[in-house]
Amino acid sequence: MGLKRKDLLTLTVLSADDIMLILDTADSFKEVSGREIKKVPALRGKTVVNLFFEPSTRTRTSFELAAKRLSADVINFSPSSSSVVKGETLLDTARNIEAMQADIIVLRHSSAGAAETLARGVKSSVINAGDGWHEHPTQALLDLYTIRGRGMGFAGLRVAIVGDVAHSRVARSNIFALTKLGAEVRVVGPPTMMPLHIDQLGVRVYHNLDEALRGVHVIMMLRLQLERQGRALFPTIREYAREFGLTSERVKLAEPGAIVMHPGPINRGVEIAPDVADSLSSVILDQVANGVAVRMGILYLMSGSGT
Repeated sequence: MGLKRKDLLTLTVLSADDIMLILDTADSFKEVSGREIKKVPALRGKTVVNLFFEPSTRTRTSFELAAKRLSADVINFSPSSSSVVKGETLLDTARNIEAMQADIIVLRHSSAGAAETLARGVKSSVINAGDGWHEHPTQALLDLYTIRGRGMGFAGLRVAIVGDVAHSRVARSNIFALTKLGAEVRVVGPPTMMPLHIDQLGVRVYHNLDEALRGVHVIMMLRLQLERQGRALFPTIREYAREFGLTSERVKLAEPGAIVMHPGPINRGVEIAPDVADSLSSVILDQVANGVAVRMGILYLMSGSGT
């Protein structure tokens, strides 16, 4: 049983069963990372190209590790040292890569919709590793996997997504996935960081963090996207931290046993206090570790091996 689709561009088109299939497939690869020889031959003979037009450490490294542990050949493509600097278009670049028999292209791009444009123009499978403010499907899937790994079901789960929601592709992907699986999603942040009509996505909107945290099972903090804002959306960082920073006192407002998540990189002392980031309730390092298993599962399914 496979995903029955060529590309993974958005979570809006995946069914709840599709999402659970990805999580279950990741389960089967999780133990590979604990072996002495961290490799299986599932993608031997396949070529995966990491095409990253934006800086990335965790996501690119995670995809590279995932592909290598599946025995795929991996090419890391850097636009700064390529024909892109000479004016070559995204599609031209991708078609040249495809001519080298690439099976899967993992794309990170600053423009929303870039992954969809690419997928329409190439025969290779395309995985969206983040496109502008639009979506980051694999991050949301590893977040779901981390939540499930803590023994939490999704139906009736209360999740607070806190911070710069307007500029967060991680928030969008998580909203699409969590609501589809029956969770109650609360989005929290200053009005200047909240997209218009976001309530139409089936979420509850809050502008007071203490109120939003009461009774939640999962607190998902977002990084302040200062590089994407273009203008100041709050008076000072200190004021933002006071109003929307997660402290150990605020964690106590949530349900006992609530977990704290963050897609990284963390601005310590701004969106999250250092003692919270390093506390027992934090699953931030679990998210990083789980990213490899989840991306192994996705690469396996997208390669057609899971059909």
